[in-house]
Amino acid sequence: MRAAPTILHLDMDAFFAAAEQAAKPSLRGKPVVVGGLGPRGVVATASYEARRFGVHSAMPMAQARRLAPNAAYLVPRFSLYRAVSEQVMELLRELSPLVEPLSLDEAFVDLEAGGSAHDAAGARAAGEQLRRDIHAVTGLTGSVGLAGSKMLAKIASEEAKPDGLVLIEPGTERELLGPKSVRILPGVGPATGEHLRRAGMTTVADLAAAGEDELVRLLGRAHGESLYRMAMGYDDRPVVAERDAKSVSVEDTFDVDLHDRVRVRMEVERLAERCVQRLRGAGRSGRTVVLKVRRYDFSTLTRSETLRGPTDDPVVVREAAARLLEAVDTTGGVRLLGVGVTGLADYTQEDLFAQAAAERAAGEREAVERAGAEAMGAGVLAAHSGAGGAVSGESGAVGGPGVPVGSPEVDVRARPGGPAGAPPPQGDGVAEPSAGESGGRPEAAPPGSRGHGGPRPGGEPGGAGGGGGLGGAGGPHGGVVAAEIGVGDHGGPGVLEAASSEGEGRVGPAGGRPVSRAGEAGGTAGRAGAGPDSARMPGGEVRRWAAGEDVRHAQYGAGWVQGSGLGRVTVRFEEPGSAPGRVRTFWADDPELEPSDPLPLVPGQSSWPASLPKSRSVEGGGGSARP
Repeated sequence: MRAAPTILHLDMDAFFAAAEQAAKPSLRGKPVVVGGLGPRGVVATASYEARRFGVHSAMPMAQARRLAPNAAYLVPRFSLYRAVSEQVMELLRELSPLVEPLSLDEAFVDLEAGGSAHDAAGARAAGEQLRRDIHAVTGLTGSVGLAGSKMLAKIASEEAKPDGLVLIEPGTERELLGPKSVRILPGVGPATGEHLRRAGMTTVADLAAAGEDELVRLLGRAHGESLYRMAMGYDDRPVVAERDAKSVSVEDTFDVDLHDRVRVRMEVERLAERCVQRLRGAGRSGRTVVLKVRRYDFSTLTRSETLRGPTDDPVVVREAAARLLEAVDTTGGVRLLGVGVTGLADYTQEDLFAQAAAERAAGEREAVERAGAEAMGAGVLAAHSGAGGAVSGESGAVGGPGVPVGSPEVDVRARPGGPAGAPPPQGDGVAEPSAGESGGRPEAAPPGSRGHGGPRPGGEPGGAGGGGGLGGAGGPHGGVVAAEIGVGDHGGPGVLEAASSEGEGRVGPAGGRPVSRAGEAGGTAGRAGAGPDSARMPGGEVRRWAAGEDVRHAQYGAGWVQGSGLGRVTVRFEEPGSAPGRVRTFWADDPELEPSDPLPLVPGQSSWPASLPKSRSVEGGGGSARP
């Protein structure tokens, strides 16, 4: 415990949601929720406007929609958050060389090590200047806590929210901590908190009064002793500039439970590949492979296998994860899968694991190829010996009766509700609604541009997200609802957003799940045509326009996806330094519309990463951001 409050804790206010509001002028002052948009998605961050409705982090997205139906629901844009985080961390490093990042929006700083402050007055001045600098550089706000220990500094920053500063004077720790809940202390989660509650301890003062011996009896020596010291206000943990990662992992939650054992194994192998990519990206290797399975009844199983030495070989990790899966009962369905690697090291131990795995994989490939060649030969003989039946083009083929697969007569990109190559509907200009408002319709693109406003697929009027008639008999999917109400008002005219497959505990980048190639098992493009909110790309790939995604149009400039569905995408053209922009709707596969990179929240900032554009002119594409 220090005699001066020179340990600073910074926590940005509603970071993800605040960054979205700063980047999208039309959302400022309105409820914004960032997270997974799928049926099993969870809230990553809610703006303070959304919190007034009871929405909070880690809440199921479905529950958040019920509480705040008119909020803007957006997928995370981690490229933006990382760029802004780096700007903030650079400001912290100007204060001291000892900066301990905890996440993208949170960090400890040792002011004394950097000479920024040696007493309470100096610490307060440094904290206030930091808050001003953060707002000037990023346009966002952060809360600052100052104290003589890391634990107290973090508690102080919580007390300072939002956009404030709290300094805990040395000697006042016990008085401050006493009436607070035991859950405020590090290491006290729901289980420990409930255990202490049953023992009659609900406040920090109760822990201090119980004494160290009683806490050791209840929680064990290590945890009991640590908790007693914190209850007394003691915390000697130093600020550590480099914090080594203890593990690397990835996980996915599925919108629909997986029942097919083969599909489950395929997903595990895919996760293992992604995990190794992250492992190699960090320049690390690992010794223990961990498999996580959450079943249909929310029970979670974790299995692990320790190898003889560290590895970063994808085949080794994939096979280990598959072996672990064999010991797990997946009867009833699987809602979440995860693969991780622990026991990290900075080197890879050369042993026989990777070589043996590669030899097995090569043997399996040879066996499959040999079996395929034999089957093909048998099929050719059978075809020649048949009574003149056609090998391709028979009834039941993908292309239909008499049409071979891949025939140019089959146009999988035919417009919904019209023949292939039919021109898009032309619309009339209308006033656009603000995000979250109801009753308005997006402005139509002028003649010559792919706009909205004409007949909806199936003969109904309206554009993407018009009220009523979703998935009707004449709809693009024959009655299947292909999109969910998005940034607009539920039940009224608004825009639609593509349902993201991001799930609980994991929120991915804008765009949801990785795109699939045409014909790939389980892929969107494996069906006859892409989904209604998708755009086919070169090579057969399919792009999904996710709510909140940055885009650029060749004629209208840069903007963001307000929603998509029914074969159309609605874009609001605005940027951080502009007034709220106008809305236009395009076909989802409009060749003039493409993804874009985020811009700095405060235009012209020199600290913005060099890989990202600093202005619309740098980004290219011409045209005004406001048509």
